[in-house]
Amino acid sequence: MDLVIRGARLIDGTGTASYTADVAITEGRITEIHREGTGPRPTATAGTRTVEADGLALAPGFIDMHAHSDLALLRDPDHSAKAAQGVTLEVIGQDGLSYAPVDDATLAQVRQAITGWNGDGSDIDFDWRTVGEYLDRLDRAHGGRGIAVNAAYLIPQGTVRMYAMGWEDREATPAELERMKELVAQGMREGAVGMSSGLTYTPGMYAKDAELTELCRVVAAHGGYYCPHHRSYGAGALEAYEEMVELTRSADCPLHLAHATMNFGVNKGKAPDLLALLDDALAAGADITLDTYPYTPGCTTLVAMLPSWASEGGPDAILARLQDDDTAARIRHHMEVIGADGCHGVPIEWDTIEISGVSDPGLASCVGKTIQQSADMRGEEPWVTARRLLINDRLGSTILQHVGHEENVRAIMRHPVHTGGSDGILQGFKPHPRAYGTFPQYLGRYVRELGVLSLEECVAHLTSRPAARLRLPDRGVVREGYRADLVLFDPDTVAAGSTFEAPRTLPVGIPHVLIDGEFVIEDGRRTDVLAGRAVRRTES
Repeated sequence: MDLVIRGARLIDGTGTASYTADVAITEGRITEIHREGTGPRPTATAGTRTVEADGLALAPGFIDMHAHSDLALLRDPDHSAKAAQGVTLEVIGQDGLSYAPVDDATLAQVRQAITGWNGDGSDIDFDWRTVGEYLDRLDRAHGGRGIAVNAAYLIPQGTVRMYAMGWEDREATPAELERMKELVAQGMREGAVGMSSGLTYTPGMYAKDAELTELCRVVAAHGGYYCPHHRSYGAGALEAYEEMVELTRSADCPLHLAHATMNFGVNKGKAPDLLALLDDALAAGADITLDTYPYTPGCTTLVAMLPSWASEGGPDAILARLQDDDTAARIRHHMEVIGADGCHGVPIEWDTIEISGVSDPGLASCVGKTIQQSADMRGEEPWVTARRLLINDRLGSTILQHVGHEENVRAIMRHPVHTGGSDGILQGFKPHPRAYGTFPQYLGRYVRELGVLSLEECVAHLTSRPAARLRLPDRGVVREGYRADLVLFDPDTVAAGSTFEAPRTLPVGIPHVLIDGEFVIEDGRRTDVLAGRAVRRTES
């Protein structure tokens, strides 16, 4: 044995009642679980380390089902934003936009398009083009030592469409559709766990259901799942959810709904409608899961609020339209009067749009203020402020969008197919606190303080359920033979340190985190261990 954890409150991830146990680890695997009072305890021999848990909870490592660490894992070997939360695996490649598969032209465009999510990448050596090469790059990051936590990858449908046919708002030709199917199949063969979409983001939103269905059939044939950020979380949200359920039913593809909530005033109190829809589909045999973060505001880029027609052609075309007064006036009308599809069909309320980050440090005075507040300070209309910011920051600004409802958040997290996902964007001067606080927020606020979930239930939502969706045969449960990806935390004190005022504050009450039996967090501090690797899809 390399390590024995003694006297832990074992919460094994299955949702069953916790119990006191010792856990022994050898060569990165759990080799013995000894329940208190059932015989001799594991005996530490020479070279075996012992950790006295003293009643701390021992759980499987948390799985972040919706992460935006695609470049952060390569940029920052520390990555305490996730490691300190007890996250041992992140699912990246989200919302239909990421960095593989690409050619040179597509890479340049996608880097500009999601600068607000991941930075412009000027500090990254983009020495990959395929999904497999990107996963290999994660494995050999930081001088070949690996990455801070494990990572699984979703093929980004918007990037695939960009690669095959550019930024045009039209149906794919048969040849273009075949090219997209080939790219998805190749990515799945190379280890992706599924495919994501961002159906309020261009160019992915230009795809009709028939196109998406064909791609989902490829994903399903390779044992993966479809993870859509669907067409609306505002006006018509319920219909947008139903569209994804029907689409994946037709494709016979498992469905995982990204950051599944009901936002904006039109959906206040409507979580039960969504849950009834899902329950009906599940009863009919559908394979559906979802993830949420335990906060009400959302986070995205300011440019994402524009109508889709204004984004056709890519970032340079967007900037040209914004700089043309007549076209800018049309964009404004769609956003403020009609309700742009980029803003989920709801007329934008500028007092709900808070700037959380900018690419140009010279614009930092905007951060932490809503567009309405900045406009009032300048004595101008909000659209004038927003337009100037989009142009001067070259579309790189990120926002918090204060449009959520607490009762919806609580209702959805109780559902049996719910999992946890931070949707954590790590860029910006004032990122959403979910990037640093999602998992302790669940455990501290929603378990201990509010009692929305029991501790055992909540741990299952954050561990075994996502592991089952990812079809991981040896993670997500504390079980003999499984990987020793583990978290020791104090149920009485665990809490998110991050707030909207101080979003990069690390959590409290999580003293130890292990990946493959190695301490990534020890005594509450980040070690220099890089035990994370790319986790590739498992064939059935």
